[in-house]
Amino acid sequence: MYTGLQHLHSYFAYLVLLALVVAVVHAMFGLSGKRPFSSTSRKLVLFGLIFTHLQIVFGLVIYFISPMGMRNLSGETMKDPVARLFALEHPLMMLVAIILITIGYAKAKRATMDARKFKLVAWFYGIGLLLILSRIPWATWP
Repeated sequence: MYTGLQHLHSYFAYLVLLALVVAVVHAMFGLSGKRPFSSTSRKLVLFGLIFTHLQIVFGLVIYFISPMGMRNLSGETMKDPVARLFALEHPLMMLVAIILITIGYAKAKRATMDARKFKLVAWFYGIGLLLILSRIPWATWP
């Protein structure tokens, strides 16, 4: 079960990254082209939110059952960069990124002006995407 969840988490990450990149690029083009925030825009942003939330669920389950996750938190872990990445940096940064993405979605949903919606999505989703990219364990990622 653990190995299957690891593979699901790793390969689902490609879908998450794709959804976030599409949402950010769509928001940038919508902002620069002064387009209306259409139902397509709303769906793209929502897909990015849903995929990131599914990914954090998979990740949290792995974090609590993995020998490299919460069980590995110790002083020795903090001295090893790879162990620290898996036990602390990756989960914490992903959580912060998903919180930012969720805030961006909520603020954009409440905004009344289309340009403001695109701006909020571009900023919050963009920063979330950068945080995610900064803490992906590239060396072990398939």
